[in-house]
Amino acid sequence: MSDENVKRAHLLGLGLDNKDGHKRITQAEEFSIVGGSQETHDKMTETVVKTFEDMKKNGKSLKNVEPQELSDLLEKNTPQ
Repeated sequence: MSDENVKRAHLLGLGLDNKDGHKRITQAEEFSIVGGSQETHDKMTETVVKTFEDMKKNGKSLKNVEPQELSDLLEKNTPQ
């Protein structure tokens, strides 16, 4: 199978509230979290990690999860 026939997916989280000058990047195979204050970056990372855990429990991956289901999981796993 050629590369052009392979479905790829990657989730990108972008934090825009960084005022301390630190560059924060967290990467995994299927997601990247970039920027944000320490608090925002940590919350985004926690949200995405828990979301991927839930998808795995449900036998899903980023490649085959429906957009609405992904949105619902992200909302459910966002710390308050």
